[in-house]
Order: sequence, then structure tokens, then C-alpha cells
Amino acid sequence: MCSALTQHRNRMSDSGLLLESLLHDRDIEHLPPVGWTMVNVAVVGAGQTKFGTHALGMKGMWHEASLEAISSVDHDFSFDMVDEAYIGSTAFGGGQIGNTAALMTEHSGMVGVPTRRIENACASSGFAFRDAWMAVKSGAAKIAIAGGIEKMNDLESERKRFWLGVSGDTEWERMAGLTFPATYALMARKYFHDYQSTHDDLVHISVKNHKHGLYNQKAHLQKEITFEKAANGKLVADPLSLYDCCPTSDGASCVILAAEDVVQSLTDTPVWVNGSGAGSDYLALHDRRSITTLDATKSAAKQAFQASGLEAKDIDIAEVHDCFTIAELLAVEDLGFVDKGEGGLFSRENRGLLNQGKLTVNPSGGLKAKGHPLGATGTGQIVEIFNQLRGNVESQRQVRDAEFGLTHNVGGSVATCAVHIFGREII
Repeated sequence: MCSALTQHRNRMSDSGLLLESLLHDRDIEHLPPVGWTMVNVAVVGAGQTKFGTHALGMKGMWHEASLEAISSVDHDFSFDMVDEAYIGSTAFGGGQIGNTAALMTEHSGMVGVPTRRIENACASSGFAFRDAWMAVKSGAAKIAIAGGIEKMNDLESERKRFWLGVSGDTEWERMAGLTFPATYALMARKYFHDYQSTHDDLVHISVKNHKHGLYNQKAHLQKEITFEKAANGKLVADPLSLYDCCPTSDGASCVILAAEDVVQSLTDTPVWVNGSGAGSDYLALHDRRSITTLDATKSAAKQAFQASGLEAKDIDIAEVHDCFTIAELLAVEDLGFVDKGEGGLFSRENRGLLNQGKLTVNPSGGLKAKGHPLGATGTGQIVEIFNQLRGNVESQRQVRDAEFGLTHNVGGSVATCAVHIFGREII
């Protein structure tokens, strides 16, 4: 019996090592090409609630976001024209885990439309958008809805902390006491150790995003902060302070996608989806190849850029997933905007500040200031890019002459990632 058990364990160990080797050797530089030659897809409408603490419940928030999306469509549109609907949500708090999407869509007149809930932690609606895009791209649908929703602030603090942790490895991280802020704190400490970077680099990110969020009427935190205040915030998980962490928010967002042959009947100002990519990685940090280079982001970005024919240097606006300030620093590197190890310098030199240079990072205020209703964040980023490229945001935060925008939405500590590239013209 012991011998058989030992042989079984050895076989399992060998299989595990082989799988690990295959995954770690799956160099993203050698991924198969992503060449879509089917239907061109555009975003023709987009809307969201204000992110923050809402008196409205899930039904009311979704209704508000979907009505704004309809109102942004230039010509006659109604939800009975929709072929498919994809709603991202983690069902935070457990209030409506089953049939969340059906409940939401009925409150925007889409009874009878095939709908489903997409759950990929904080990347839920980023992947909802990708699924909607694929449905239209493939010709399976002419018009599709992608959206997201989360009601987070009607729970007490203890339950919030529990639900914020469910996107990590339950057995090896959460049950061992690792909190969500602590996960990113480990990334930050490792990054500081490996590169010439300090917490001050993260402070610059926080100050920038609060500056952008100040004029965003949909932002949760509309207040500017000083460098000194952000540098001396209350410690949450060393080295991350309160000002390194995004708020917990309620909110909903809704995006309308259409195939090229119906776009002209709906809008004069479409925003084209020029590229899409997605990736995943091990869930637990200790299993990953690196915790300072996030392979899910690199893989998703490579696919999106390859599909669009663009490069990182072509992007004018990036809405990146900054649930913690270190997440933005790593994203700027992994998306290819700067070389590895230069994220700290990028933030110190304020290169992502509105209209300071070629690239503006998080003109919405990012998750840090705009807020982070988990399921609504991914399509909320797309609402921002849609309005920026159409010149429909507050003048104080409008990116000048923007042609191309990118969204980067991750799940948890970047076990999942969706990247999308948008433009005012078809590439």
C-alpha cells in the first residue's frame, strides 16, 4: 500500500512539474497570432451611475446606467433591438447570486433577451465586454450589451473584508490570513527590493489620480490631496497606506456594442473596438513565475496590440486597474508603456498626468478616485474611453486630440486580465 501510494505521489509530482514547466515556458512572445478577419465592432452607447455609496439598490443602479447608455446613442435605439446581454458581477454580499443578469436586464426592458452573468472577480465586466464583442465580431449578434454592477456599501466592515478576499486563493492565502491589501503589499515590497523604487513613487500615482478625479462628476472621491498627506497616510499593509487603496463603491455601468453594418443607423460618432486580449495566471502569488511582472497582463496586452496592429506608443489614454497604487505602476510596465523597472521613474516624472505628454493614465481618476464597484469597473473604464474619444467629458479633464484608448481590467491580484483597444477610426 505504501509503495503504491509513493508511486502515485511521484506520478502526480512529475505531472505537476511537467504542467508547471509547460505553463512557465509558454513564452508569450510565441503565442499563436490573434487575427480577427470577421465583423468590425463599435461601441455606440455607454453610461454609468456615479460611483460611491448609493441609496439605490441594484435594480435602480442598473436602470440608471442603462438609461444613460441609451441616451448616448445618437439615433433611435431601444433595448428590444439587443440580441445578447452579458452582465459582470461578483454578487458581492450574496444578495443576488443566482440569475443576477436576468434581474438586471428586466429593469431595462430586455425581458426575453438571452443574458448571463459573467464572474471573474474584479475583471467581471471586462470579460463581459470581451464576450459581447466576440458575439458581435463572430456574427452571432448584431447588437449586444455588456455591463457590470456591484452593491458593496450596505454591508458591515467585517463582511466587506470577507467578500473583498474571495478572489484570492482561499486555501493557501485567505485561510492563512493574507488580506487583499497585503497581497499587493507583497508585490510592492518585492518591487522596491528588485528595482530602484520607493513608496514615494506610489504617492505620485495617488496624487495624480485624485487630481484627475476631482473634476469627474461620476467619481467616488472628488478631492485633491497633497503629496505630504498621501505620503503620511494611515498604514493599511506595509508599505501601503490608506491613500494607496481604492475605496469600496456601489455602481453600475452599461455599454452598447454593434456590428459595422448597423453602426451608421445608430450613431455618427462610433468608437471602434480595434483590439481585444485576455490572459490568466496562477491564482496564488507563491505559484507565479513573478509577482512583479504579471503575465496575465502581458499576455492580454500582446493579443490586443497584435489584433489592433497598434503599439503601446500609439495609445493616448489608458484606463488601468489601480485597485492599489502599486497595481498601476506594474500595469504601466506590463502593458509596454515603459520598460521593466521604469514604472517608478514614470510616476516620479508625472508622465501619466493629464496632457503632460503622449500618454494620460487614468483621466477618470482610476479606481483610486473614481471608485471600484467590483463588477462594474471594467465596463466603467470603457465608458470613460468612449466619452473621452467623443470629447464628452468635463473640459478640465479632457485628453487633447486623443485617437486611441486602452482599458486594462484585472481580477484579484491579476490572475485574470482583459485588455481592450479603442479608436475613433477602424484600423
